[in-house]
Amino acid sequence: MLAGTAVIALLAAGAWVYACRWAPGRDVYPVQGVAVTADGGAIDWGTLAANGVDFAYIRAAKGKDGRDPAFARNWSAARSSGLRYGAVLDFSLCSRAAGQATRFITTVPRDNAALPPVIRLDFDPTCAARPGRDAVLSELNTLVNLVESNAGKPVLLNISKAFEEEYDIASGINRTLWLDGNFFPPDYATRRWVMWTANDMRHIDGVDGPVRWGVVAP
Repeated sequence: MLAGTAVIALLAAGAWVYACRWAPGRDVYPVQGVAVTADGGAIDWGTLAANGVDFAYIRAAKGKDGRDPAFARNWSAARSSGLRYGAVLDFSLCSRAAGQATRFITTVPRDNAALPPVIRLDFDPTCAARPGRDAVLSELNTLVNLVESNAGKPVLLNISKAFEEEYDIASGINRTLWLDGNFFPPDYATRRWVMWTANDMRHIDGVDGPVRWGVVAP
């Protein structure tokens, strides 16, 4: 019995290590990169650039109050490393769109070389608000318009499965979709995705903590 338990533990450990290192094949998805936040710890951007990371999306703010404390440092370092880079706003159902747009716009420098901005749509455990779909779509349209006017580029919508199932954003706002789905391509939206978070627990050289590893549709 003890031997069997040990084997199971070894298999589980091996599976965990494999999962933490897994990424889709480059033969199918040649363009792959990361989404990072201050929560993942310090980043060696030169190491990332030297180890197959094609792009990096960096969280700039959460809602209207939460500026990511590592954003300025990561933004500058990503640019210096030669990676393609872009900024992410984590949307909050507990804040008005105008305030969130202001926080994002005042955090992210104007930069013609940057990738299109991303609005991340997921439920925040610290926010209990669940407004109706019409109200959410109205706020999101305001947010999208304000961010796009400043950036001069269309935004991407990174929508979690839970958020999409609740609000059906994909059929309400016509923007490029970035969907989530560990190890399996997502199919929960009414339109095809252009980016996919393939592994949100991946560990790579150059970052202390896990990253959200994403790929671009071929």
